[in-house]
Amino acid sequence: MQRPKTYVQGRGIGDASVSSTSSGIGINSNSNSFNNHEDIRRPVSPNLIYRTAGTIMRHRRDLPWGIRLIQKCSDWCYPIPSKNRDLWYQVSILVITFLSYTSYHLSRKPISIVKNVLNQNCSQVTPSQSANVNLSDANWCDWAPFNGGDADILLGTLDSAFLFAYAIGMFFSGFIAERVNLRYFLSLGMLLSGFFTYLFGLAYTRKVHNLSYFILVQALAGLFQTTGWPGVVTIMGNWFGKGKRGLIFGLWNAHTSLGNILGAVIAGAFVEDNWGLSFIVPGALIGGMGFIVFLFLVPKPQHVGCTVPDHSAESQASNSSSTSPRTSRKFQRNYTNESLGVGTSISTSGEGFMGFESDSSSETSEPDYTVASENTPMISQYPQQEVKIKAVGFMEALKIPGVVEYSLCLFFAKLVSYTFLYWLPRYISSSTNANATKSANLSTLFDVGGILGGIIAGVISDYSGMSATTCAGMLTVAVPMLLVYENFGGENIWLNVVLLILVGLLVNGPYTLITTAVSTDLGTHPCLKGNARALATVTAIIDGTGSIGAAVGPLLAGPVSALGWKYVFIMLIIADVIALVLLVRLVAHELAGLCKRTRPTLKMRAINRSVLARKLHAVVAATKL
Repeated sequence: MQRPKTYVQGRGIGDASVSSTSSGIGINSNSNSFNNHEDIRRPVSPNLIYRTAGTIMRHRRDLPWGIRLIQKCSDWCYPIPSKNRDLWYQVSILVITFLSYTSYHLSRKPISIVKNVLNQNCSQVTPSQSANVNLSDANWCDWAPFNGGDADILLGTLDSAFLFAYAIGMFFSGFIAERVNLRYFLSLGMLLSGFFTYLFGLAYTRKVHNLSYFILVQALAGLFQTTGWPGVVTIMGNWFGKGKRGLIFGLWNAHTSLGNILGAVIAGAFVEDNWGLSFIVPGALIGGMGFIVFLFLVPKPQHVGCTVPDHSAESQASNSSSTSPRTSRKFQRNYTNESLGVGTSISTSGEGFMGFESDSSSETSEPDYTVASENTPMISQYPQQEVKIKAVGFMEALKIPGVVEYSLCLFFAKLVSYTFLYWLPRYISSSTNANATKSANLSTLFDVGGILGGIIAGVISDYSGMSATTCAGMLTVAVPMLLVYENFGGENIWLNVVLLILVGLLVNGPYTLITTAVSTDLGTHPCLKGNARALATVTAIIDGTGSIGAAVGPLLAGPVSALGWKYVFIMLIIADVIALVLLVRLVAHELAGLCKRTRPTLKMRAINRSVLARKLHAVVAATKL
């Protein structure tokens, strides 16, 4: 006899229903407080997991295949205590999302390396003995259509095709990510990104010289690359609370620089012999990582009965210094008119490692439960009468205090960062006469500095609680450092190494902090009343605006570099200064909040000194007597 399947359906706060679909027998429970787990009877089936946020309570077989296999193996071999299960899941999420976005950036980097062989100084190139070339042609070693005097402009067009498609797609990907299964969203995006990266490299073996082909492939690759950032940041926000978020995200965001480093090294290994492999190998790596995401990624802790971090309670104090109280109250009044609510995620009991069973219960701020399906669609459809938490719209997200300022600041910060990303190897080659491979390897030092900058910015932000001030300080120091690198970077190889690390630290530090910890803080802002469904939308708005700047920078760098690299650095310095100016209001709010926090402390210190002085005076007087 087949065991009946058990489902849970929610009708709102304080209302729960447990029923067996095959037997028709139901157990109903009504309570005044849905936050009390004792008011809810646990279902009979151990195969249920509990999912909220207007979606479903899913059956065990809906979990990723890799997780189901690990659960069965752990049940048979070595059950891990449930108290360690949250940690195991968090570590796995940290590793999977880290490697995922590393592969995204790994597949973006090759174009900046291959530029040096698509168009180069042929007088310094020795043709192979088997090659049939016309040495009287000054561009015999270049790859058409990049073999003319407008090569830099055409190469800049390739960058812009990728980055403008990325910027436009980013605004839509955030809304899609709010409404679909993030495991499917990420894995599909990674597979397609790898496919179009492969198609670019295929041009070498197929002897493709059509500019439209390169532009189309770059644009489609950029479009599918937009699945990465909103997806991984939302998953990280789902699993990790506010505590030490700056440090966690600072370490985690090293994936950006690590991906750039690996992409440069892999592309540099093939660039002079077969530049097609500089794209094919990274394309295969991101596609393989997409398959791993499909097998093992769990987007939310509710899906496996793990503890859900309380974003609303943790973020209240930390965001107060950068929030305008008037704006925050106004947004709360407008937003709470929508269907927001609070609720609870239920977990079952047991000892399975990475399983559903747990001795503890967890809470979430998302109330609604709907009927489980064994074959869950990517975009779920549910009866209209069920209570759902409404995803935050574009205009509502813009009203969150700080979103506009940080978005515009990131526009100029990414303009500077991505100009280095796409043009630094070519600048090194022209300023030091290094070959393509050496330029690729030397450019990785900028990303090494970026790793350090992200960690340092995260630690300072956690310690001070002032993200805007941290970004402003690093942007201020970056301005003179850009001038120093432009004037002295080509003088000595070791000086170039040190200056590249320092410039990468100061340029990528603010960029990293804004795109990770700041975006997550704003996506879980107190004015959202605990609704975490704004996270992907806010992330998409901030990073999408920044991505427009990332597209503009490389686009301008091509024609501007024809006038001289000095003017490219002037452009970057101007962008850096504008980014700094855009943070002035937020910095003023943070400093005002700091003064309010330190004023009572100073007053207490003065009182303590006064009391101590009186006691000493009394002791001295008693001694004289």
